[in-house]
Amino acid sequence: MKKYALLFLIIPFFLSCSDSGINNSNPFVPNYTFSVDINMNLPAYSNLKFVSNAVYISGIGARGLIIFNTGSGYNAFDAACPNQTISACSTMTINGINAVCGCDNSEYSLFTGQGPLQYPLKQYRVQVNGNVLRVYN
Repeated sequence: MKKYALLFLIIPFFLSCSDSGINNSNPFVPNYTFSVDINMNLPAYSNLKFVSNAVYISGIGARGLIIFNTGSGYNAFDAACPNQTISACSTMTINGINAVCGCDNSEYSLFTGQGPLQYPLKQYRVQVNGNVLRVYN
């Protein structure tokens, strides 16, 4: 009987574990479904061939798209401030290797998407095919 009591005490510990997966949901930045191809041979996007350079593309996602060359790949983030509601000042600007929110001047790393506030930058998937980048959600 003691074995059954011990078993019933141990089972809840195994069943109560939660995963520590990253949740990319953000109440301030809505989800958009899109797919866009970026040809880095074009002059507007040729800076992406070099490490630590970023390009802003308007009209995609909530407030545009920021694509960044990390040296080992590419990151694509929504240009909407992740901790502000969508407004006139909520479009991020590029400042070197950081993106800066116009509303509160918070800086977010384009390498990681992390910043000083609760939510990180909303990240999109990037697929590399030669000199063409496919950014999609």
